[in-house]
Amino acid sequence: MNPQKVVISENLEQALTEAVKICEHDRTFFLVDETTERCCLPLISGMECVQGAATIVIGATDANKTLESLSHVWEALGEGGATRHSLLINIGGGMVTDLGGFAASTFKRGINYINIPTTLLAMVDASVGGKTGINFRGLKNEVGVFSNASTVILDTQFLQTLDAENICSGYAEMLKHGLISNSQMWAELINFKLESPDLSMLQRMVADSVAVKQRIVTEDPLEQGIRKALNLGHTIGHAFESFALSPLTSHLSPLLHGYAVAYGLVCELYLSAVKTGFPTDKMHQTVGFIKEHYGKMAITCDDYPTLLELMTHDKKNVAGTINFTLLGGIGDIRINQTATKEEISEALDFYREC
Repeated sequence: MNPQKVVISENLEQALTEAVKICEHDRTFFLVDETTERCCLPLISGMECVQGAATIVIGATDANKTLESLSHVWEALGEGGATRHSLLINIGGGMVTDLGGFAASTFKRGINYINIPTTLLAMVDASVGGKTGINFRGLKNEVGVFSNASTVILDTQFLQTLDAENICSGYAEMLKHGLISNSQMWAELINFKLESPDLSMLQRMVADSVAVKQRIVTEDPLEQGIRKALNLGHTIGHAFESFALSPLTSHLSPLLHGYAVAYGLVCELYLSAVKTGFPTDKMHQTVGFIKEHYGKMAITCDDYPTLLELMTHDKKNVAGTINFTLLGGIGDIRINQTATKEEISEALDFYREC
């Protein structure tokens, strides 16, 4: 993959001007959803470096991370006269950057794209690292490619538009980065006042969090080894997320990705304590923080078979064996771990009862 430049922006127009300059572009297109078209595009569309750019709009929320939305973007690019020398600028949360990156990477066999993430989750996770894709047949990120944005511009002024739930959603990925990094970073994260966040402090913490992901992705861009560390909390978390989207669970509300990851962290830290010796005191501290800020998804024992079936579709699995990233301690990463159905059920019991 081509290298990816990540810019912590102090001046959005300057950062975007420089990002556009290094991309060949006969035509420029914005991709936004219905929310970022209203709240974020006005901060960018008047800039001289993007004059004449056409705007493509898709529906908001993860429910629109679909083949239909992807097809709409391809059609809009084609109808707008895009060539393989055109540029797509994705402005939005992880749904937009994932889908937009996939659209750019496959249109005309690949055009340049820039990510401007507007949610905390997209800043610290989705927009960085080159994973693109869509949900398919009720499964999270089932279809996609590895393809880096030319530049990712992180500007925390967009966080002022976020509600508390979306701040929490992104923060779960930061918490994961702390767990796979070091005790100092983890301690700062679980002691941060998430209910009344200091955005200037959060900006510095975002930079630290992105640095963790960048270091790992640079070492292992195609997820052959250590990049699997970034999947901590995601094997069970993605199952929770897909479960909430299922037509069979209409009594549940769709889960924000970070909430699903937080719930997955509870289960996978339990497995880490049982199987790889993760300290129980740090497990309980982390679980307590999650319980305080994220609440709990209402599941019962009757839901376990469905959740286990969803876990079998995880992309880390080998020959049908459910594969986990666990921890022996903070920063002590154990990839390619397995667990029996009984052990996973115990972890779900712990989640329900903790």
